[in-house]
Amino acid sequence: MGNRDKSIIYGLLGIYAILVSWYYNHSIVLAIIHWIFWPIYLIYELLMGHLAHDMWRTIPLSYFK
Repeated sequence: MGNRDKSIIYGLLGIYAILVSWYYNHSIVLAIIHWIFWPIYLIYELLMGHLAHDMWRTIPLSYFK
Protein backbone atom coordinates (compact mmCIF):
# COMPACT_ATOMS: atom_id res chain seq x y z
CA MET A 1 0.00 0.00 0.00
CA GLY A 2 2.92 2.37 0.61
CA ASN A 3 4.09 2.27 -3.00
CA ARG A 4 0.62 3.12 -4.24
CA ASP A 5 0.52 6.25 -2.08
CA LYS A 6 3.89 7.39 -3.41
CA SER A 7 2.89 6.80 -7.01
CA ILE A 8 -0.33 8.82 -6.59
CA ILE A 9 1.61 11.75 -5.14
CA TYR A 10 4.21 11.41 -7.89
CA GLY A 11 1.48 11.52 -10.53
CA LEU A 12 -0.30 14.48 -8.96
CA LEU A 13 2.92 16.49 -8.81
CA GLY A 14 3.47 15.72 -12.50
CA ILE A 15 0.02 17.08 -13.30
CA TYR A 16 0.76 20.13 -11.14
CA ALA A 17 3.92 20.74 -13.19
CA ILE A 18 1.79 20.70 -16.36
CA LEU A 19 -0.60 23.25 -14.85
CA VAL A 20 2.26 25.56 -13.87
CA SER A 21 3.92 25.17 -17.25
CA TRP A 22 0.72 25.98 -19.15
CA TYR A 23 0.02 28.98 -16.88
CA TYR A 24 3.36 30.59 -17.69
CA ASN A 25 4.09 29.35 -21.24
CA HIS A 26 0.85 28.32 -23.04
CA SER A 27 2.77 25.74 -25.06
CA ILE A 28 1.86 22.08 -25.42
CA VAL A 29 5.43 21.12 -26.33
CA LEU A 30 6.85 22.77 -23.21
CA ALA A 31 4.09 21.23 -21.08
CA ILE A 32 5.10 17.77 -22.28
CA ILE A 33 8.79 18.45 -21.68
CA HIS A 34 8.04 19.83 -18.21
CA TRP A 35 5.92 16.78 -17.44
CA ILE A 36 8.80 14.48 -18.33
CA PHE A 37 11.28 16.44 -16.21
CA TRP A 38 8.81 17.71 -13.61
CA PRO A 39 11.01 17.35 -10.48
CA ILE A 40 13.68 19.57 -12.02
CA TYR A 41 11.08 21.98 -13.39
CA LEU A 42 9.26 22.41 -10.07
CA ILE A 43 12.53 22.98 -8.21
CA TYR A 44 13.46 25.57 -10.84
CA GLU A 45 10.12 27.34 -10.45
CA LEU A 46 10.51 27.38 -6.68
CA LEU A 47 14.02 28.82 -6.89
CA MET A 48 13.00 31.48 -9.41
CA GLY A 49 10.12 32.56 -7.17
CA HIS A 50 7.30 31.89 -9.61
CA LEU A 51 5.43 29.90 -6.96
CA ALA A 52 5.96 32.48 -4.19
CA HIS A 53 3.35 34.84 -2.77
CA ASP A 54 0.55 32.28 -2.88
CA MET A 55 0.98 31.56 -6.61
CA TRP A 56 1.37 27.84 -5.83
CA ARG A 57 -2.33 27.88 -4.93
CA THR A 58 -3.58 30.54 -7.35
CA ILE A 59 -2.35 28.73 -10.48
CA PRO A 60 -4.42 25.53 -10.05
CA LEU A 61 -7.47 27.53 -8.92
CA SER A 62 -7.30 29.66 -12.09
CA TYR A 63 -8.27 26.60 -14.17
CA PHE A 64 -11.54 26.13 -12.27
CA LYS A 65 -12.87 29.70 -12.52
